[in-house]
Amino acid sequence: MAKLKIEDLDKITEDVRRKMTIREGGGNVKITVHMGTCGIAAGARTVMSVFLKEIETHNVKDVIITTSGCAGLCSKEPMATVEFGDQAPVKYIELNENKVKKIFDDHVLKGKFVTEYALSIGSERIQ
Repeated sequence: MAKLKIEDLDKITEDVRRKMTIREGGGNVKITVHMGTCGIAAGARTVMSVFLKEIETHNVKDVIITTSGCAGLCSKEPMATVEFGDQAPVKYIELNENKVKKIFDDHVLKGKFVTEYALSIGSERIQ
């Protein structure tokens, strides 16, 4: 195994710092992927992976991503909730890779709800 250089350690440190910011930081946007048993069975791990990849691809630093248990709507899984700034949270349902990418682009990056994938905004149901 090759010896680590200072540059290698700096790169590792920055990578860990970035990952900690994604999970715990003081971001402007919070994404919660619902990962109860039903969510995982429906594909929540893929949803989480796509959100993480989008954060990395776009080099976004003000997004917190976290998980929660079941939201009680098993038939609508996989789901994620996006909380943007001081706006009401939006619960997105029946997600897949393409829907997650659109939500990330439109809602997370541009601040526009993707109503066709949303179940509710705050406590108001829209479907």
